[in-house]
Amino acid sequence: MFSDNKKGRPELDSTSQQNRIAQGTKIVGDLVSEGGFRIDGEIEGTLKTPGKVVVGKTGLIKGTLEGANADFEGKFSGKLLLSGTLTLKSSALIEGEVIVGKLAVEPGATFNASCSMKGAVKELSKGEPQKQKSEQSA
Repeated sequence: MFSDNKKGRPELDSTSQQNRIAQGTKIVGDLVSEGGFRIDGEIEGTLKTPGKVVVGKTGLIKGTLEGANADFEGKFSGKLLLSGTLTLKSSALIEGEVIVGKLAVEPGATFNASCSMKGAVKELSKGEPQKQKSEQSA
């Protein structure tokens, strides 16, 4: 009845798949995925993904978010750890602790958080003294 023959069906790349948490859905617990997320519902717990996280206007995350990039139109409360860019739209509300590589904030967004910029900043500070030393010796 069911066969293991997968010819004719393309292989799914899990990193290109997007998970969706619809409005009216509430998840309590930890989520781990290789794909990105679109959140219009509510998550209470930890969310880990190397993919992009998009939180719509009705979306809410309470807890910890670990990932690469995130776009917020909705609300976040907790600890936010991103290796890439955090983008806040005008309707976003962020509270808690934020550690990001880059931060983009539209006018109107509420950002009540302690923020630390990591990633590319460290690489620049390590690279600049080496360039200055080589320029001085030349």
